[in-house]
Amino acid sequence: MREKTVEAKLVTAARSMGGLALKFTSPGFDGVPDRLVLLPNGKMAFIELKAPGKKLRPLQVRRKRQLEALGFSVYCIDRPEQIGGILNEIQTP
Repeated sequence: MREKTVEAKLVTAARSMGGLALKFTSPGFDGVPDRLVLLPNGKMAFIELKAPGKKLRPLQVRRKRQLEALGFSVYCIDRPEQIGGILNEIQTP
């Protein structure tokens, strides 16, 4: 399975919950997560998507830590089975 397949499933799942999974890019600031997930009631998180079994690169780990230090939730998804649980976790107060 490719990363694009996992990403498409995330987008579909977020939409089914009434939310958005926006493609996130930041020119000049490499290593940011792939998607910004926005769910009803002001819930949001950053999500990095990977092909099954792939891990974050060192720069991505650094960006994840930076965002978490600012109080944001950041997740890495490498299997479609993770999507539902993570979206529920984001939505839970």
